[in-house]
Amino acid sequence: MIDARDAQDARDARDARDVLDVLIVEDDFMVARIHRGFVNDVDGFRVIGTANCGEQALTAVAELQPDLVLLDLYLPDMFGLEIIPRLRSAGHDCDVMVISAARESEAVRDAVRQGVVDYLLKPFDAGDLRARLEQYAARRSNLYAAVVSGQSDVDRALARGATPAAAGATLPKGMSVETAELIERELRTADGSLSAAECAARLGVSRVSARRYLEHFSVTGQAEVSLRYGHAGRPERRYRWLDG
Repeated sequence: MIDARDAQDARDARDARDVLDVLIVEDDFMVARIHRGFVNDVDGFRVIGTANCGEQALTAVAELQPDLVLLDLYLPDMFGLEIIPRLRSAGHDCDVMVISAARESEAVRDAVRQGVVDYLLKPFDAGDLRARLEQYAARRSNLYAAVVSGQSDVDRALARGATPAAAGATLPKGMSVETAELIERELRTADGSLSAAECAARLGVSRVSARRYLEHFSVTGQAEVSLRYGHAGRPERRYRWLDG
């Protein structure tokens, strides 16, 4: 929903060039509120508005000019992907990240064809979204570099580097190549999968730090995530390096 505060937030955010403006398109207002909190907790991102249907999203993009739209697909007035060509025909070049429970392969393929920057399945937690936002920010920074000097620059912009050492420039802000290499090596040599707690204990880093790097590897397709369910509480996320 657009209001005076959102419009002012948009103007303020654009004055701070290191802040990316985000519009959330979600028909469930409670879910939208949760997602707003998730996004605002990530450095460099700021929610400037929400929309609860497709037509409202089109109006919000025109008024607020966000850098990134977090787009649900199951909207009351249209399927979410129908919004993207209408945005482009209206001249809006904002990026779109799908956040949806839609698991149909055709929906995923169509989203890819339309150039979405990511596709995150519900349900997810704050760490899942944080990792994808940070990776998006890194890719965007590389893509907006003044000069593309060669194929390596293109690969970095597309987050296609083979290893953290080779693609250090794609690491999100606050992450180091050295720590990434340590965690990659631990994953590569592990007998099976590792949890963030196990990885942290082996390397002597904090569990939160280990989780950030592990989620980064998951987002870039270098590691896969599986869930291990215990007797109570939330499932444990486990990571395994993908060869090849």
